[in-house]
Amino acid sequence: MTSLSRHTRELSAAAAFAALLLSVGIVAPSFFSATNLRDLLVGNAPVLIVAIGMTLVIVAGQIDISVGSQFAVCSIVAGLLAKTLPMPLVVLLVIAIGCLLGSINGWLVARAKIPAIVVTLATLVAWRDGLRWATEGAWVQNLPGNFQWFGFGQTAGQTLIVIVSLIVLAAMAWAMRNLPVGRNVYAVGSDTEAARLAGINPPLVTMNVFVLMGALVGLAALLNAIRFSSVPANAGIGLEMKAIAAAVVGGAAITGGRGTLWGTLIGVALLGTIGTALTFAGINPFWEKAIQGAIILAALVSDIAFNKANGTIFQIVPQAGNK
Repeated sequence: MTSLSRHTRELSAAAAFAALLLSVGIVAPSFFSATNLRDLLVGNAPVLIVAIGMTLVIVAGQIDISVGSQFAVCSIVAGLLAKTLPMPLVVLLVIAIGCLLGSINGWLVARAKIPAIVVTLATLVAWRDGLRWATEGAWVQNLPGNFQWFGFGQTAGQTLIVIVSLIVLAAMAWAMRNLPVGRNVYAVGSDTEAARLAGINPPLVTMNVFVLMGALVGLAALLNAIRFSSVPANAGIGLEMKAIAAAVVGGAAITGGRGTLWGTLIGVALLGTIGTALTFAGINPFWEKAIQGAIILAALVSDIAFNKANGTIFQIVPQAGNK
């Protein structure tokens, strides 16, 4: 298989994104104002971080639909901790909470051998309803001044959010390509039994990707929370679908073993721009979900064609154990 054919999905997503920008540039040139582009970058930076983790989970042959609930828990925890602790410690503890939530998913999938879709559906409900019970739906307010934008001010804080997300992207993309631990994720997602025979520990790899997923959710929740003066208890609703869609549209095979983080970046950019582009073009923004859905379906159809061409079987729900 040539390098070009392996990256067909990424190239298609990039072409669609370019066509979208060209169209909205013709219809509504004001879309490219500095303010709007900055808002798009800042608003989609936390989604990108979550989508990076989701890509690793999908490449490993798993799925995590609980990230929105994890995001909400980490957001509330960040707001509460910020009232009593210094910000560096808040950052560490929020990421640690994310790791803990991810490790619960990972243990149940990797060690208890429960399918990931079942585990993460259960934790999606458990974390969301547990948070609703604990907070009674109340937002965290009266946050200290050093919480919003980490005390740097809006301009510097927005720049920091974007830079952190790009650093995470670059670091994870490099690790996935160059480190054995990254290549092991592809191996396990491609063929669990073959990976085991090659000396890889598939349960450990699976556990690690879920823990990393939780850590990235914690970081993303923190970077999103500092944008506002209060933290809502219902944060992260729909985030799981945004992250999964961005990964799949960007080239990750839902069956595992294939995908790149640079493709995920393109997926986040494409799907995250559609709503704003429709608004600037004077089109009802309710079309956003329909357009996103059509793009996702096209990506899945592409996966079916890819798998048939390579003699593999397409499965919507990856298995927790051997493929």
